[in-house]
Amino acid sequence: MIRLVLSCILFNLVFMACSSRKTVTTSTSMEPQYSVQTLELQDTASLSMVEQPQTENGSFVLKPGLYTAEFKSYCLQPGTPDPTPRDAYFQAPLNHPRKEIIETILKNSQTANDLDQRNIQLLLWGVVSRTEFSKLPTPVQYTGRRLLNSKQLFELNGGVMGIVKTVAAVMPSGGTLGDIQNIFNTGVNSYEAYERIAVPRTLSQMHNPEFKLNQWYQHTEGYYVRYYPDGYKKTTIQVYVPETTQDGENLINFILFDPTSISIVPANTNAQRLGIGAPVVIDIIRTVIKVIDLDKPTRPAKKEAPKQHPKDA
Repeated sequence: MIRLVLSCILFNLVFMACSSRKTVTTSTSMEPQYSVQTLELQDTASLSMVEQPQTENGSFVLKPGLYTAEFKSYCLQPGTPDPTPRDAYFQAPLNHPRKEIIETILKNSQTANDLDQRNIQLLLWGVVSRTEFSKLPTPVQYTGRRLLNSKQLFELNGGVMGIVKTVAAVMPSGGTLGDIQNIFNTGVNSYEAYERIAVPRTLSQMHNPEFKLNQWYQHTEGYYVRYYPDGYKKTTIQVYVPETTQDGENLINFILFDPTSISIVPANTNAQRLGIGAPVVIDIIRTVIKVIDLDKPTRPAKKEAPKQHPKDA
């Protein structure tokens, strides 16, 4: 019976991952659909995305135009091949039992510029493999305390079940995730040891060759986006915003783009699912944030009453 259920689930995942030439349908009905488009943008100059204004939660405010930026990216699906130029990617929501924790790590990494990308990656591998937080290497625990709140850290230690040391029996891991968990539990500190298991150096398997690397995907909000992973550690993102973008019944001339709130998934192969973190260029981000703060309205300073000279009093 269990084997039959697993076979049905696997069939559904494979069926939903496949799509027609014009529309990409992600894995659940709650996820948006993306139409594959061909855009003629040869004469459109690309602007730096990271030089654009940002909202308080880190979303980029993008007016009509073409934008490009490099972002740090992270493996979210250990055991699958490293992305190569043959793998076409599109965006999808973060669908994971620990979605909130993963999204918090990615979002908060934008402002924690001093943290080592490798320790953030190890933290994410610890999260997806259900390794107890206390078993992670000390530098990774420090990274977790910087990026997560106390409630999330308590959950990573198994919550109430972790206190009585039964979390391992309640939530067992197997396969690649189990192998990663075992390495954490043995106290290995070599990043390469985890990477060899999480990112096998094998060529991804092509399932839908009709999807090409440079194809644009039209988001349901009207803008277009495409992704160019350079391995799993860095991804170039391009966003094109047309002159008018539909938002419900209203036409707006800007979009809010937050790459950390989604994952990017391969459209044509079994390569890695990736999460997007901070931009590779950090100094520009700091400058933009300062500019935005200066643009905020401020109250005029109160005028002090002129001081009277003692002789005039």
